[in-house]
Amino acid sequence: MKTCDIRIRDPYVLTDTDAGRYYLYGTTDENPWSGPGQGFSAYVGTNLADWQGPFTVFAPPVDFWADCQFWAPEVHRYAGCYYMLASFKAENRRRGVQILRAKSPLGPFVPISDGPITPPEWESLDGTLYLDGQGRPWLIFCHEWTQLGDGAICGMRLEKDLSAAAEAPVTLFHASQSGWSVADTGQIVRKTGENYVTDGPFLHRCEDGTLWMLWSSYARCGYAVGLAKSLSGDISGPWQHLTKPLFERNGGHGMLFRTLKGQLRLAIHRPNDTPWERPCFLPVEEKNGRLTAREEDCGNAEL
Repeated sequence: MKTCDIRIRDPYVLTDTDAGRYYLYGTTDENPWSGPGQGFSAYVGTNLADWQGPFTVFAPPVDFWADCQFWAPEVHRYAGCYYMLASFKAENRRRGVQILRAKSPLGPFVPISDGPITPPEWESLDGTLYLDGQGRPWLIFCHEWTQLGDGAICGMRLEKDLSAAAEAPVTLFHASQSGWSVADTGQIVRKTGENYVTDGPFLHRCEDGTLWMLWSSYARCGYAVGLAKSLSGDISGPWQHLTKPLFERNGGHGMLFRTLKGQLRLAIHRPNDTPWERPCFLPVEEKNGRLTAREEDCGNAEL
């Protein structure tokens, strides 16, 4: 398959330099909004343009707690295994982030706990893994606008095996503090009042030590990816927002990865309109602790 043929939301790329492969994950259910949760599929390629798949990497077991809205899987290599962090929901339970484990990037991934790792009374989504300066794992995730109105990005330190929280979550910032997020949820029927979205946090440390957080919300031109810098150089912040998003043309839920040649790329889905979402890989320049994205053809290959 070509990149332009893959319908996917929330793309996440894992680069395997030893095998010379890329693994592409994301929200892949046919109806991710109101249909039954079917699982997650992945694609495998060597050049970011041609892919094999889809391969089923997670199918919910019979007794799985969630039955809908299987969203935004990330896969991280950690402690000799592959860990998937993904969002799930059930009709009678709040959305939460579940952590799963596998021996291979293609799974099968199985849950490592009985339910979500996020607080059960919270509406949470889009977890990503962060290791602090002492090597301790953290879950960085969104406390949703659907519950707060003004969505938040939160951090929660995990036990070393990622099976449970080691500390209570803390709020890092709210969407409205960014200076660029607008009161828009992207829905046809919106709730009254001002609701600010937080989606898709991802951490990137530059060569000079600067720690950036990518995250998505709605800007004046639609769905966008913003940047916030940790003034302390660690997850505790405080977080200083760039007033102009990194990407703001109706695409988002971004993450950064290195190509097999070491080049930095931003992965997003674009446009943010169902069913036209496609993965897009944009070159990113890192210079003097700053990040700049260059818009190119969404199907660009590594040349």
